[in-house]
Amino acid sequence: MRIAFAADHAGFELKSELLARLAPLGHELIDLGGDGSNLEDDYPDYSKALALAILEGRADRGILVCGSGVGASIAASKMPGIRAGLCHDTYSAGQGVEHDNMNVLALGARVIGIETAVTCAESFLAATFSGAPRHVRRVAKIHAIEQLAASMEAARPDNPRG
Repeated sequence: MRIAFAADHAGFELKSELLARLAPLGHELIDLGGDGSNLEDDYPDYSKALALAILEGRADRGILVCGSGVGASIAASKMPGIRAGLCHDTYSAGQGVEHDNMNVLALGARVIGIETAVTCAESFLAATFSGAPRHVRRVAKIHAIEQLAASMEAARPDNPRG
């Protein structure tokens, strides 16, 4: 599996450690940056880069790291087709894929230790979408919400594209 990684300045150290610790699993690891050198490295920029890597087919899944994980997950989930989840436990990291077809794991570098981050990432990467009818139905409803939001945005009178 091709896994994209990205982090803002607050998540750089955890991202670097995850890359090193997950390398032996045999996945193709793609580092999309940040390098921690710029305090103005903002999580929306890295969330967008990672989401685009998935949507363009350059990566199958992604792992985002920012200070809390909250901002990165919110920003990534703004992209249609991205289902980012903030997880700080292995159950949620695996179940998010199995039930919700989560394709981005968000982690908070300031609120999670390295061992927990690694086990969450391992759970996320080992999980597969169940394909159970109730889960397919629910993910389809998420897609319908994305389509509704896009049509509402396009219809806004102040939208230059609408």
